[in-house]
Amino acid sequence: MESTQLLTSFQDFGLADPISRALKEENYLTPTPIQVQTIPIALTGRDVVGIAQTGTGKTAAFALPILHRILENRIKPQPKACRVLVLSPTRELSGQILDSFNAYGRHMRLTSALAIGGVPMGRQVRSIMPGVEVLVATPGRLLDLVQSNGLKLGQVEFLVLDEADRMLDMGFINDIRKVVAKLPIKRQTLFFSATMPKDIAELAEAMLRDPARVAVTPVASTVERITQRIIQVDHSNKPTFLANLLKSETVNRALVFTRTKHGADKVVKSLARAGISADAIHGNKSQNHRERVLAAFRTGEIRTLVATDIAARGIDVDGISHVVNFDLPNIPETYVHRIGRTARAGAEGVAISLIAGAEEMGYLRDIEKLIRIALPREDHRTPGHREAAPPPAQHRGARSGPRTHASRSNEAAPGSKGPRRNRRPGGNGGAPQTNRHETSRQEPSRPPAQATGKPEGMQGVAFLHRESRPNTRPNRTQRPR
Repeated sequence: MESTQLLTSFQDFGLADPISRALKEENYLTPTPIQVQTIPIALTGRDVVGIAQTGTGKTAAFALPILHRILENRIKPQPKACRVLVLSPTRELSGQILDSFNAYGRHMRLTSALAIGGVPMGRQVRSIMPGVEVLVATPGRLLDLVQSNGLKLGQVEFLVLDEADRMLDMGFINDIRKVVAKLPIKRQTLFFSATMPKDIAELAEAMLRDPARVAVTPVASTVERITQRIIQVDHSNKPTFLANLLKSETVNRALVFTRTKHGADKVVKSLARAGISADAIHGNKSQNHRERVLAAFRTGEIRTLVATDIAARGIDVDGISHVVNFDLPNIPETYVHRIGRTARAGAEGVAISLIAGAEEMGYLRDIEKLIRIALPREDHRTPGHREAAPPPAQHRGARSGPRTHASRSNEAAPGSKGPRRNRRPGGNGGAPQTNRHETSRQEPSRPPAQATGKPEGMQGVAFLHRESRPNTRPNRTQRPR
């Protein structure tokens, strides 16, 4: 890992004046650890491989040095071409990355475009036609544009690959290889991944030249300001218990997680019958619907949002007081990412998990091993129907053993529009693609015995056996944008 001197202000980076002015207007004062490590190296033009999850500030870590280098050599892009190509796995994440580029480049008249699935391609073709400096895209739609002669990749000077391991989960690695094969060999590449399994390490080695390596805090720790509760209930009683819980708790905004799309819709209907207004976002919802629901959730018009892990990548909302795991995730890291959406910006939060059956208790044991805490349990099961449960994790210093799960949890996805006092830029989030490339490539996951419907992303996806992922995801105690 590269070492860098201690930098406590964005002014220490020596960024061009238009960029510095934009940062001041955003009230961005203090860089995050990934920015401190990445920006000085990227400014030199060297390739970078970074271990960092969404929410650590990595968008600014790659956007700011790229914009600075563009200003150092300002040339007009050729028609149907771009100077900067950013690849991300989901359309919401892509949109937020582009928003960040535009915000940081507001004083340099930056030309930019977005190429994502789920929307007509014609408008995107027209936006790229005169040439743009920055293009943010999902892999499937990018290849559509290239194959239809709407985009040429021969002029790319800067390549960013964001959330590479997520792309592996969603089946985009072959598309990425096709894209990279069309790019100039002489370019700067910035490569980010939350973890570095074997396939991703091999991809990075093939794409980068003598890269500097940076990393931030691992994921194992959970936010100290979150009160975590485990409630054992009968599976059939989960909907009623959830409704009563939301009525009895002092809830500002509640984010409820289910494992399946069908399950999310069922929860919304059961809450409606209980007189609680709620809405759901998942892969079967249209892009416009997800945007409307998220906007209503941010403004408080909707106080309860039900989501699957994949769709939740677009959620970064201040003021979420409660995260409820209606279905406990089967990947322990997912639990950490879910509950990290509360207790942001110095606030406190509550994370409640409703557990039914021995299978979910097994998931709980894996979670406790990861976070090295034995979580307190409340038992609300019907007497005479209680299943034997494994004891809390005893080896608090141990990490669960090698895993062969095909899927990985979604990471927290910042991007809220809350108060800007000393906020840190850089994190983003998103939701799954729905164009012909992306629809069948969402991550598979193993449903519990009680779950109904297919887990989101299961359709047409084969399971991949990968090596275990290292414990490398960062602490959620800070909330960069």
